[in-house]
Amino acid sequence: MCGNNMSVPLLSEAVTVPGTEKETAVVIFLHGLGDTGHGWADTMTSIRLPYIKYICPHAPRIPVTLNMKMTMPSCIDHSFFSIVKAIIDHEVKNGIPSSRIILGGFSQGGALSLYTALTSQQHLAGVVGLSCWLPLHKTFPQAASGSGNKDTPILQCHGEMDPMIPVQFGAMTAEKLKTIISPQNVTFRTYPGLMHSSCPQEMSAVKEFIEKQLPRV
Repeated sequence: MCGNNMSVPLLSEAVTVPGTEKETAVVIFLHGLGDTGHGWADTMTSIRLPYIKYICPHAPRIPVTLNMKMTMPSCIDHSFFSIVKAIIDHEVKNGIPSSRIILGGFSQGGALSLYTALTSQQHLAGVVGLSCWLPLHKTFPQAASGSGNKDTPILQCHGEMDPMIPVQFGAMTAEKLKTIISPQNVTFRTYPGLMHSSCPQEMSAVKEFIEKQLPRV
């Protein structure tokens, strides 16, 4: 469970996949409702690049109204938002520029990634949103007025058979994003037959995006 002290990032509450050589970039990837960082750490390991460190935080366990108030990890929580920002700050202090950091996530984690990037003054290398939506979409574009990511590339991927977050929500999110940042920087890909999960073709697209935005230096 994540604590309340936000003065330092809680990397003990994250799964870190280190690079196999000198780390010059970081990918922070946030999981969805009811999940932990472990599953996505395994997925990131399968597509990892040797000079990149991958960090998959665990969300705090909180009661979720839409799930009969069962206590489970949820990314849509102010403390987790603070933890994500703290992890970015920590990596910057350790010598990785924010422009060498990609923020991404699945479902709620993807939603939080989009919101964090669009409201952050720190310029990121890119954003990955899988099977997700833009939270508080009616507050944009005003909420992004001070954003450092209006020219940051965003990769959105969505399963066409997603029963939890219909692909139409993903499409509407992509169109909304094009009114907030440079439209040519928004890529929206869909996958036939894919439900609320990922697939090898999608992860191949994610790896390609990461490699393009975080080239070896």
